[in-house]
Amino acid sequence: MSTEQNRKSKIENRKLSGRVWKYGDGVNTDVIFPGKYTYTVSDPAEMARYALEDLDPTFAGNVRPGDVIVAGKNWGNGSSREQAVTCLKQAGVGAVIAASFARIWYRNAINSGLLAITCPQAVDAVNAGEQIEIDMQAGVITTAAGQQFSFPPFDPAVQAIIADGGLIPHLKKQFQKAD
Repeated sequence: MSTEQNRKSKIENRKLSGRVWKYGDGVNTDVIFPGKYTYTVSDPAEMARYALEDLDPTFAGNVRPGDVIVAGKNWGNGSSREQAVTCLKQAGVGAVIAASFARIWYRNAINSGLLAITCPQAVDAVNAGEQIEIDMQAGVITTAAGQQFSFPPFDPAVQAIIADGGLIPHLKKQFQKAD
């Protein structure tokens, strides 16, 4: 099973579990996907090799399907480049939990089928390397120690977009049903 199929299978079950990669406040799009690759790397699979290269050189080589990034305030600020979402999704990241997101990064994440959850309480409580579980339907994040943190459940339409792998695959699926 490919990384994307594995991630999608977990999300379709509406539960996702993974290991935490924890980062701080103000991580911008040029750090998530280094700007120097913006016009030279266009293959999504290759983008994964450079994910978080300048912030955490160990990330791309060690991330596993379903792993979860937990970050501080204003994750994804900066430019609106979709590569900053694509590289994480292609690397196998199952979700990003943050205290807050830059608006354009958040929307790019949903459109790309990457789960983006705002939950400051969970950010403060979890540690790097810890296993956590996300129940999308219930809107609950559970830590390895059993702590639970609520977040507003996603609208069913947003859940469907994420489960289908992004807005374009979701729309294709909807149009095929209409035929």
